[in-house]
Amino acid sequence: MLSAITVAKETISFQDSPDPTVEPGHALVRVHNVTLCGTDLHIWEDDYPTELPLIQGHEFSGIVETLGPEVPCDAGVTGRATATGPAFSIGDRVAVNPIIYCGECRPCRTGRYNVCQNVGCLGCYSNGAFTELISVPVEKLCPVPDDLPLDIAAMGETASIAMQAVNRGRPEPGETALVLGSGPIGLLATLYLTELGVNVICADTEQHRLDLAVEFGAADTLLVAPGTDFPDEHQTHRLDTLTDGYGPQVVIEATGVPSSLENAIRLVASAGRIVQVGISPRLANVSMKDIPYKELDLLGSRMSLNLIPEGLALLARHPGQARTLMTHRFAFSDLEKAYRLMQGRTEKIGKVLIQMPAGGTA
Repeated sequence: MLSAITVAKETISFQDSPDPTVEPGHALVRVHNVTLCGTDLHIWEDDYPTELPLIQGHEFSGIVETLGPEVPCDAGVTGRATATGPAFSIGDRVAVNPIIYCGECRPCRTGRYNVCQNVGCLGCYSNGAFTELISVPVEKLCPVPDDLPLDIAAMGETASIAMQAVNRGRPEPGETALVLGSGPIGLLATLYLTELGVNVICADTEQHRLDLAVEFGAADTLLVAPGTDFPDEHQTHRLDTLTDGYGPQVVIEATGVPSSLENAIRLVASAGRIVQVGISPRLANVSMKDIPYKELDLLGSRMSLNLIPEGLALLARHPGQARTLMTHRFAFSDLEKAYRLMQGRTEKIGKVLIQMPAGGTA
């Protein structure tokens, strides 16, 4: 089989290797589609806490090709297999949960395995999906809804991250949420919040992203001029009008920009919830007064608690918006071109799809 190995900074080597053998309790998945996110770019740029060489790719979908001998597993945790046999058949269309966790540390024992102390991720810390065949535990397989195209299903992991962030914020119908950043995570969070009956305001520095936010259900949008104070006087008035002067009850910070978290703390309502899902190593100047005075819940959100099946269902309910997210397609052989596109930031980029040999041509 052919694999793309990131062997050094911005260097990919395509190499042939024997097909993997299927282990007990595992399935061989023929990879059809892989989507890229910012983490993939950072790994390719060798600006991520993982070691190269590495087969990247953690957002993917494919077809079950072989099922290995079944072994008992904890159906209460995974919901995907039982001691009497796997819940999947050869030929099934699947997305894959890439998270690897130990099951023994305190977070795992309390059901928070997405922040396992020994957490891993296929394609980030161990070899992933930029290969024609991959062996994964059966409990990592997520069935793709019949009406969801397999290429869109590769974004199931992306949708799960957005849903995890929303769930962390505990939104209630009728509340108002401010989503800072209308990239793929922010847009999918907006879509999910809208389904939950929440009034969503989106803010971003790019008008075309805000136009998309309206398609994803945003009731109002705020264009942030780079290098200026946000919100300006007009935007402050609009926020006050939309929230009866109290501020949004929930803020989803999906940019990773330090000043955006600072804005979230200033703008959120008293007794409100802020969810930080954007990731950055930079430091924010966080007020030590506003958090206790407002008695805020400041919450982090990482990956998801096996929400990929729910993410796939969300995408299936909104096929038009899901298709809009996917702005670029590349053949597997053009993987480096895809990274160069993301690195250049010269085009309007949503999700970038890599079509593997089994998935057709771009």
